[in-house]
Amino acid sequence: MRTFNERIPVPEDFGTPLIKVTPGTDLDLELRFEAVHEGILVSGSVLVDVTGECSRCLEIFEHELEVGVQELFFYEEPPVGLDEDEDTQRWVEHDSIDLEPVLRDAVVTALPFQPVCREDCEGLCSECGIRLADEPGHHHEILDPRWSALQGLTGEEN
Repeated sequence: MRTFNERIPVPEDFGTPLIKVTPGTDLDLELRFEAVHEGILVSGSVLVDVTGECSRCLEIFEHELEVGVQELFFYEEPPVGLDEDEDTQRWVEHDSIDLEPVLRDAVVTALPFQPVCREDCEGLCSECGIRLADEPGHHHEILDPRWSALQGLTGEEN
């Protein structure tokens, strides 16, 4: 067994259109490589800085995300046609393994589908588009146009 604690630069396009690993930062890896009968078991965690756009209020936010990683890299490929899951399995090739697809799969799938800047974000006003966190108690009085003829009955008579 060997441990690997390293900071590596983030590869390009590590995320989705709304949220991604902050470009120009590093992936902080804490991994353990274990020799097992079938191959090499890689397990550990990845700490990344994430930048996203809130799906409610459209503000840009940043935070840290820690993701668990576990993947088995097989020593030998099975004969063609015997394994249905061949596309999802990883292989030791020329005494090395490629961690980028594993890290990408782990990090990108851990990113939220609809990211929010904070859990209690109220979003934007549906009438005027103002950010509701900036103006607590903001509201609009919306009158049904079908009742507009009756508005004159409640006021003072002239």
